[in-house]
Amino acid sequence: MSIFNDNLERLKEIQVLGDIGDSEMKILLEPAQVNYLEIDIKGKKYPAWRIIYSRAIGPGKGGIRYHQDVSEDEVKSLAFWMALKNSLADIPYGGAKGGIKFNPKEVNQTELEEISRAYIDNFYPYLGQDKDIPAPDVYTNGQVMSWMLDEFEKKVGHHEPGMITGKPVELGGIALRGDATAQGGYLVTKELVNKFLPDKKDIKVIVQGFGNAGLFMTEKLDNDGYKIIAVSDSQGGIYNSNGLNIKDLIDFKKSGESVIKYKGGKVITNSQMLELDTDILVLAALENQITEDNAKNIKANYIVELANGPVTYEADKILAANNKIIVPDILANSGGVIVSYFEWAQNKTGQILEEEYLRNLLEKKMIGNWGKVYDQYVSYNGKITLRQSTYLIAVKRILAAEKYRGRI
Repeated sequence: MSIFNDNLERLKEIQVLGDIGDSEMKILLEPAQVNYLEIDIKGKKYPAWRIIYSRAIGPGKGGIRYHQDVSEDEVKSLAFWMALKNSLADIPYGGAKGGIKFNPKEVNQTELEEISRAYIDNFYPYLGQDKDIPAPDVYTNGQVMSWMLDEFEKKVGHHEPGMITGKPVELGGIALRGDATAQGGYLVTKELVNKFLPDKKDIKVIVQGFGNAGLFMTEKLDNDGYKIIAVSDSQGGIYNSNGLNIKDLIDFKKSGESVIKYKGGKVITNSQMLELDTDILVLAALENQITEDNAKNIKANYIVELANGPVTYEADKILAANNKIIVPDILANSGGVIVSYFEWAQNKTGQILEEEYLRNLLEKKMIGNWGKVYDQYVSYNGKITLRQSTYLIAVKRILAAEKYRGRI
């Protein structure tokens, strides 16, 4: 299944809805730059990519993921989504993404550092605070970013903390980054409830993916009184129709155990969990979780995409036909890159801003972005989806920038 082909199909819809000409659309169909090589460490090869999809609005921006299933199709799609996400969020970035194909769970800390530094050794000419700024993604974190920053600065011979975000505070990061993706998703979920479920009591929620973003999102919703009836990690899920004890479950998960070993509910598979009866389904795992094979079985009326690309194009059509409302990834999970922008701006200027100020600014931007997406959705009288609304806004901003640059 090609994720990128799904994106092209979605763009075709946007071309019609937005009355966009072929010459304009052409610039959106391929990435601006694809860098691929095999990292060689003691004779072992690791396929690696850094892809910039667009530079129209600003330098490349996007995470680096470590996963055994990373492919060029996936990285290109992620870079595409980053370009749209940054455009929609109204921050001065293009879109980029990187990845290394290996299983990080099968290497020790020393090997992980070697691979991380080798990535920078190979790609550093393409990176920089005004060229392309990486960040954490699946199975990368602040420690990985620290190794990468250190290796980059060794190569270029000067300090440049703005070349990468998601760093520890001691290296120029900001504390807000830790739960920024979840905070953004939580804020738009509350806006979703205010618009579509204003009188609903005892709202049931399922969260697929109990990693960093999914765990923080679950905690925030639980604190607000939502009933979390199921969560899952890579091993499977746990379900309790009366609601899980989330505080206890989080402590259990942080001890290093899978949620399937938790005694407070029934063990279920990820696929079973997706099809449970619930009000809101939060997708915080990986791509292609709801496909044309299971879309018709989805009972949740509202879906929040905290992960990138969890619903395929064909599934989108089925869900829309069944009147399911999806808050798309480029809106729902944009809190992370918005806070990365705050970090980058501070690194470039040397100005340090209070966390409370930045948290309020994140809230203002997330709610403002939700508002412009929702208003356009309403203006079409239900004839477009929320995803189509986000794409229309994002694509038109990118194309406007390309026109001003004289490229179209």
